[in-house]
Amino acid sequence: MLKKINWTLVFKVFAWVVCLSGTVVLVSFVGIKQKTVTCKNIKILIPGADNFIEREEIDAILVQSQGKLIGRQLEHINLEEIEKSIKANPYIAFATVYADMDGVIHIEIQQRQPILRIINSNDQDYYIDRNGLKMPVSANFTANVLVANGRIMEHFSGRVDTLITKLAGDLYRTALYIKNDTIWDAQIEQLYVNERNDIELIPRVGIQKIILGTADSLDIKMKNLLAFYKQAMPKVGWDTYKTINIKYTNQIVCEKNSIDSIALRAQIKKDAADSAVVKAIPVDSIIREEIKKQVTADKKENKTSTKKNK
Repeated sequence: MLKKINWTLVFKVFAWVVCLSGTVVLVSFVGIKQKTVTCKNIKILIPGADNFIEREEIDAILVQSQGKLIGRQLEHINLEEIEKSIKANPYIAFATVYADMDGVIHIEIQQRQPILRIINSNDQDYYIDRNGLKMPVSANFTANVLVANGRIMEHFSGRVDTLITKLAGDLYRTALYIKNDTIWDAQIEQLYVNERNDIELIPRVGIQKIILGTADSLDIKMKNLLAFYKQAMPKVGWDTYKTINIKYTNQIVCEKNSIDSIALRAQIKKDAADSAVVKAIPVDSIIREEIKKQVTADKKENKTSTKKNK
């Protein structure tokens, strides 16, 4: 007795065969067409505000890697080699190179994003990027980032490299935390490593130094400092303390300024360059306004909680 034919299965198999055949034909067509297509244009996309790399430098890399591209057949252009050559540039984090059927080569570039500039104990000068990699400074562009100096032993070989010492890792984590926080990004302008290998935060507003220690429990330390700024500073004044020590997670230890010290520092600030004074005024107001907003928000939240408890 003949078995009933499963026409559904037959149709599915036939459809798969047609699709597979179509794909093979399409790929073959693209391959054949690509052999006849010549490079007509090169489009380079470099997004971002940093200008570590310019169009002219990419053009130079292309010429050095493959020679003149315009007018050449795409099959004779090694796109993978071009991409590899571009990625070798220390200021480029990522690059994609591809060609379309119109003969246009597309180059998309992502620059490295520095968040910290290091000046180590040997006066070597380099950046640490957002991914925690060391990268060289540029003669063409200076990034507006935190500067860290002092007793920093982290060596720089001149090429993109990973961090070696724990201290360098702590500086990176601290800089990244500050960069991602609106208040601290406006308030902290420098990191300094003292003779005890403690990280110090140098603020824009106030004359004190803030001893962070290490980046361990960083979030807790910075939240404690913010609470201190909100609760104590408005009452005692921004220039009352010489040091604010937050290296211990459960307490804040402060050392007061002497009257002579306050007067001397005030005079130094008064005699500073006009440009520095002009820059300090808006930053001062921004920080105090942000803290004022947070204090107001905290009070409203406390009142709401009290009403709910009643």
